[in-house]
Amino acid sequence: MKKIIKYFLLTIVIFVAVFAVFLVYATFADYRPDEQTILSTSEEPGMLSDTLEINLMAWNIGYCGLNAEMDFFYDGGEHVRPDRETSKRNLDGVRDFLKSTENIDFFLLQEVDVDSKRSYGTNQFDSIVAGFPDFETSYSKNYDVFFVPQPLFNPMGRVNSGLMTLSKFGSESSVRYSFPGNYSWPLGLFFLDRCFVMTRYAVQNEKELIVINTHNSAYDDGSLRDQQMSYLKEIVKDEFSKGNYVIVGGDWNQCPPDFKPNFKDNLMDNESRKDIASTHFADWTWAYDSTTPTNRRVVAPYDKSKTLTTVIDFFLLSPNIELKKVETKSLDFQYSDHNPVFLKLKLK
Repeated sequence: MKKIIKYFLLTIVIFVAVFAVFLVYATFADYRPDEQTILSTSEEPGMLSDTLEINLMAWNIGYCGLNAEMDFFYDGGEHVRPDRETSKRNLDGVRDFLKSTENIDFFLLQEVDVDSKRSYGTNQFDSIVAGFPDFETSYSKNYDVFFVPQPLFNPMGRVNSGLMTLSKFGSESSVRYSFPGNYSWPLGLFFLDRCFVMTRYAVQNEKELIVINTHNSAYDDGSLRDQQMSYLKEIVKDEFSKGNYVIVGGDWNQCPPDFKPNFKDNLMDNESRKDIASTHFADWTWAYDSTTPTNRRVVAPYDKSKTLTTVIDFFLLSPNIELKKVETKSLDFQYSDHNPVFLKLKLK
């Protein structure tokens, strides 16, 4: 009996020691980006007309792993990734859809993997870039973890993922801004380092067009998202005060202010709903399509009659920009747990 107790205690000690070493290494290897990181600059940027009509598309491609047949363990499901063939088919579908779009000037993409176990080490950035040889591209990490230990018996493992912006125009600069706040240690070691990417373009009237690709926090009690909105508000309003045009688009992980869904065939997710405070951006334009969901719950495979859906992907426009049209394209979540959102606007 004493030997059994001895071996049991020894096993516990070894387990605690291994886990401690794991946490120490994870802390040492933790990705800690600066508040601002310059991604690119140009001495010969393009020049945009001050009467230009612009077309944008925002899409969280969900690392090409959250297709309609998938569930996801973070949302209460069981799976981390689809099989390799499905992952490849999703990437091919995303790339083909992007290439099939017409007259898009800016693509704002989120959850683009470059070297992750969940997407079988595929460089999705390179795969997408290959289809747009004439576009300027930028990439910024917001998830760089050497090993995510969840779920315990089928861990997510290595994750390297981020935000990707493609543009027909040559930019002046592209800068990564770290959102304030994060999960406390040690959980923060294994979650995303949220950020947005600000890209500047010269305009003929000596102003600048500011295009921001954002991916705000999720799975928090709302306090992180509130901090992030206050931080974003300060920066973009400062740009507008200089006379610049400002566009913010991406996955906000919250609904537009006072959102009223008008879905025809889908169920609205009000269980964990959070709306952006309407006081943040008075006189600015929230551009979204209330008739079509942009995101679905991934607790189970997609079923139009049962799956809860919402709108968390949309755009924010400064008062000197005229909204012409916004539309969410329903792909029935065929390749991702998000649908792409299209926007047409005009500089005033």
